[in-house]
Amino acid sequence: MATPATENAGILDEAARDLLFREARTANAFSGEPVTDEQLRAVYDLVKWGPTAMNAQPLRLLAVRSGEARRRLLPHMAEGNRAKTAAAPLTLIVTADADFHEHLPTTFPHKPGAREALAASPGRERMARFNATIQLGYLILGIRAAGLAAGPMTGFDAEGVKKEFLGDTNQEVIAVVNAGRPGPDAFFPRNPRLEYDQVVTTL
Repeated sequence: MATPATENAGILDEAARDLLFREARTANAFSGEPVTDEQLRAVYDLVKWGPTAMNAQPLRLLAVRSGEARRRLLPHMAEGNRAKTAAAPLTLIVTADADFHEHLPTTFPHKPGAREALAASPGRERMARFNATIQLGYLILGIRAAGLAAGPMTGFDAEGVKKEFLGDTNQEVIAVVNAGRPGPDAFFPRNPRLEYDQVVTTL
């Protein structure tokens, strides 16, 4: 719930803050209602505006919809994540593309030579992973903003998922996210959060 110190701390109204943060939960069960291509496109068209270093945008998404694709994914999920992934209307394999630099002439045009400079950089893969992980946070909020629930997971065999779906591409799997309308008993009890004074140090 809002406190007097925070209730007027931004432009978003209370309902929007609840939708994105206070009332939003990680879903572990989903209804049978599908997530359409139009909904997924709307989510991406919102979250693509989130900032990344050098406008790198290394996030890549593989939308698992078909029964065949889901059967290929499930053996690579941790045992505790298989049932909910099998039942989710949409599952997203979230990857970081280390070849993001190939798009820099379009996405970062004011710095000629950026693509060539990063092509030889030993830190490019680390940059891709860091910025794709930031974009993963935007993705979760974008799913919530669409009125859906997200179930992000890191309990899976990343190398197995990469081999199964991505082959020799220069993409690293960083998360698997289920998305859809929450079903019955979708949420575990809310865990406590750290308080402001435990996190913020003023110098």
